[in-house]
Amino acid sequence: MLPLALSIGDPSGIGPEIILKAWLERRRHELPPFYLLGDPAFVSARARSLGLDVPIAETEPEQAVVGFATHLPISPLDNRLTDNPGHAETVNAAGVIEAVSRAVDDTMQMRSAAVVTAPIAKKPLYDAGFRYPGHTEFLGHLAVEITGAPAKPVMMLAGPELRTIPVTVHEPLATVPSTLTRELVEETARIAARDLRERFGIAAPRLAIAGLNPHAGEGGAMGTEDNDIIAPAIQALQAEGIDAFGPLPADTMFHARARQGYDAALCMYHDQALIPVKTVAFDETVNVTLGLPFIRTSPDHGTAFDIASKGIARADSMIAAIRLARELANNAGGVR
Repeated sequence: MLPLALSIGDPSGIGPEIILKAWLERRRHELPPFYLLGDPAFVSARARSLGLDVPIAETEPEQAVVGFATHLPISPLDNRLTDNPGHAETVNAAGVIEAVSRAVDDTMQMRSAAVVTAPIAKKPLYDAGFRYPGHTEFLGHLAVEITGAPAKPVMMLAGPELRTIPVTVHEPLATVPSTLTRELVEETARIAARDLRERFGIAAPRLAIAGLNPHAGEGGAMGTEDNDIIAPAIQALQAEGIDAFGPLPADTMFHARARQGYDAALCMYHDQALIPVKTVAFDETVNVTLGLPFIRTSPDHGTAFDIASKGIARADSMIAAIRLARELANNAGGVR
């Protein structure tokens, strides 16, 4: 069994704490072996400051499984990390980026089974010259860089009762209508259907597709995008044999009875997708990136600088991300 590769995320946030707590909960939750891409001195200091008894050992990925029961395996970064909880540090950007890049490389080189990323803060990365809107886009860049083949990363939030996918992601609300295209809806749905089959083991995925406007446009009275863009995309998907239906009024898609009718909901913008899934199961929802040649999961929350290093961060979503990464790797047989 290959271990999972965990990137440390922003060291000023709660990422290190929830990784430490996940390791401490490894037996109770029957977690698979994982190792951390991080700075051993930093991790030891953070564990001590939190009063967490977590022995660590520097290791190569190949040795991580052997020692996981007795210590947290750490694959050291070349870049050291500064420990300043609650305050994003631009100086840490190189280490944050290195951790993600090496986790992906380890997975593509079959040294790990999947990538699990702790939350990052974008502002210090931008200040250091990072040119990607977020984790998802950076992972897509790494996939292309490594394989030379096109990759379209798709964000999915997966909880125990609901999966949602934003068609447009880190897009200001004012520019969503001009960004939304029939081709984008179709491409996102195709990737979702494929990965739900191949990685989630759903033989015939059902995709509920939300409208953009209130009441899905009310027949054009509240906007034409639903009729002109979304409906034709659904028709094209159905012609390909994909079980897609809509456009549906978003305000009636997410109650318990409606959720029984589909395996994932495609939403037209960020908050239309993330608000319902986080409301239903905030602590158990996992961010999954579809459309990549490797598996990547992450907690569904951010860095939580306001509670960093206070000992109160919950590891539920990180534990769920670790468990789901292992499940998807088992279903897919590893790297695509």
